[in-house]
Amino acid sequence: MEEVAEEVSVHIDDMVSTEEEEEREDGGGVEEAQQQTVTKNLNGMDSLEMEAGKISVMHGASKVLSTAAVMQLAFQSIGVVYGDIGTSPLYVFASTFSGRVPSKHDIVGALSLIIYSLTLLPLIKYVFIVFRANDSGEGGTFAMYSLICRHAKVSAIPNQQAEDDELSACKAKLPNKNTKRAKKVIEALENSSWAKTILLSLTLFGTCMVIGDGILTPCISVLSAVDGIQKMNAALSKDVVALVSMAVLVLLFSVQRFGTDKVGYTFAPAILIWCLFIGIIGISNLIRHDSTVVKAFNPIYIISYLKRNPKEAWISLGGVVLCITGTEAMFADLGHFSARAIQVAFTGLVYPCLLCAYLGQAAYLSNFPDHVADAFYKSTPESVYWPMFVIAVLASIIASQAMISATFAIVKQSMALGCFPRVRVVHTSHKHGGQVYIPEINFLLMFACFMVTASFRETSKIGNAYGIAVVSVMIITSSLLILIMLMIWQTSVVLIAMFVLVVFSFELLYFSSVLYKFSEGGYLPLTLAALLFFVMYVWHYVQSKRHAFEVEHKVSTEYLNGLGSNLGVARVPGVGLLYTELTQGIPAIFRHFLTNLPAVHSVLVFVSVKYFPVSNVPAEERFLLRRVGPEDHRMYRCIVRYGYRDRRVGNEVFECLLMGQLKSFIRAEAMEGGCGEEEDAEEEIRFLERSCAAGVVYLLGHSEVRASKNSNFMKKVVVDYVYDFLRRNFRQGFVDLQIPNENLMQVGMNYTV
Repeated sequence: MEEVAEEVSVHIDDMVSTEEEEEREDGGGVEEAQQQTVTKNLNGMDSLEMEAGKISVMHGASKVLSTAAVMQLAFQSIGVVYGDIGTSPLYVFASTFSGRVPSKHDIVGALSLIIYSLTLLPLIKYVFIVFRANDSGEGGTFAMYSLICRHAKVSAIPNQQAEDDELSACKAKLPNKNTKRAKKVIEALENSSWAKTILLSLTLFGTCMVIGDGILTPCISVLSAVDGIQKMNAALSKDVVALVSMAVLVLLFSVQRFGTDKVGYTFAPAILIWCLFIGIIGISNLIRHDSTVVKAFNPIYIISYLKRNPKEAWISLGGVVLCITGTEAMFADLGHFSARAIQVAFTGLVYPCLLCAYLGQAAYLSNFPDHVADAFYKSTPESVYWPMFVIAVLASIIASQAMISATFAIVKQSMALGCFPRVRVVHTSHKHGGQVYIPEINFLLMFACFMVTASFRETSKIGNAYGIAVVSVMIITSSLLILIMLMIWQTSVVLIAMFVLVVFSFELLYFSSVLYKFSEGGYLPLTLAALLFFVMYVWHYVQSKRHAFEVEHKVSTEYLNGLGSNLGVARVPGVGLLYTELTQGIPAIFRHFLTNLPAVHSVLVFVSVKYFPVSNVPAEERFLLRRVGPEDHRMYRCIVRYGYRDRRVGNEVFECLLMGQLKSFIRAEAMEGGCGEEEDAEEEIRFLERSCAAGVVYLLGHSEVRASKNSNFMKKVVVDYVYDFLRRNFRQGFVDLQIPNENLMQVGMNYTV
């Protein structure tokens, strides 16, 4: 048993979040955690529904990182988070004044817009406001959705029952001042099925737009940087530039498998040098060319710019908005680092360097407005041109890293919450649980980038598509943030109104501008998002219907008790782990097993893997156990609870943990029953050990989901063809559960939804 305990303690860190791992290094005991779990499990028989929803507030939420840890993460974040927004000076002025030569007044007006866009959206909105709307350190649209679900009964995720309201992490701890208003908002959401559907749809669409952003970012960043190669030979065609860009993209996606941790350390020096370069060159240009452009800090120049030629100025907003590309990545990548680390890096390095870069380019263009199509490279001094070109190419490669990492993070969240087909998730860091790599998604992103680069070949067209993706995600984030302000933060109505008037209206103005170029490439992100949204919604819809079928057809207790101690069949040595989505009652697949198999294992455990809309579930609350039926049945129920950020353990460690929990459960049950029960408990434990030694077999249903005969045509297409295609071409359930083939037994079963 000591060897087993050592193995469990070695592998237990695979099941907990980063903060919990660090806390346990000082000597937390597995037995103590097991005893705490068991003590909570002795209030009834096979009634885990209420207990399944009770999870304490996440420990990591209150953990404060040391200054050294913050600075270390801040350095790493430079190489992952800021590459996108950091390389926007490559193409912002060229996109803003596409096809025309600006006047000096236009340049100052556009510069003023850039300054206040950077200040209002990335700095004030995201770094100081949106970052507070994280879910236990996890960022992105799904994290905001889960935060809302923890304070209101609005979750539309499969396998979430009404009793999940008992999660202590989901109980709203609201201040008193505006509680009535918050309750009204919560009641309105809870009582409207349309509101729940719209909220989920908004979250899914925002997620899809971020993934679309992850496709466009590598294309525009790499193409913009590689364009500088034309200085070597002006005769080089766009096709050659596109081919070089595609070669760079291959390199970029091939290094993703090394993980965010290693990639961050590798890329951080390059982005650090890039930021310092563009900042220093910007200051140099400001001094050498026209220092009067600093008057752009006066917002009156924005008004005069918009008044002078309203239509041209409005159209140019589609280029100005590219200065804030990658802002959403800061929030989506929050789980890879920490809010404080990203805040330190952005305010201390990235933001001031970007301001200097744009000021310098504007100063140069004041004297050479006809160079606007290639403002970045033209404004670069000849003496540092080629070093700058090399750093620009490196920075553009790294720029893509922010959105690629963000895409991996949100796909994992979506999959864990039942809104994305199963894919392989590789955890690339033992220290930081949010750092993941998904091979299938990496390949699909690379393929999509190839197609976009080969088709468009120009940054201006990709910029039109890019703007729609960027602003769409920002508007969705603002919408969810307003809801959080109303029902969770209890923010003053005056402050919410100011946010809507200043930030939200600003984003809507940008959105109207980028939509103007819908036919010139703007359709691309909306098309990609619509396709991804369809896939995610179909998966979520059928999974919900499938779970409803399980609940409707579960086996009655009377049927189970009528089978006798042998369940009507032979009991063979061994432990059978029967996986089911149900957390209460006997699944229909169990009757199917009894009908088709002549024997059942001597110990049978109904295992339900249950995900919650929270980022982490503490290790001591991972397992919930209960006895099913009379004692001589040797049947138990086990609910294994995960947050969307938690990682699964392998089958050997899982079996070891489960057996240890079962033994503790049996002993605690006997202690509660009295002295006479202890001898029977020890005999039951010996029986369990003998059964475990005989082997553990995983029992799964191989399900086929079909639409009912009276379903309409659209539902039949969605269920019988689209969902079936997705199910067959993505990871199967037993692979996702990390079940070895040699220990797997499946029985076919049809689900009619």
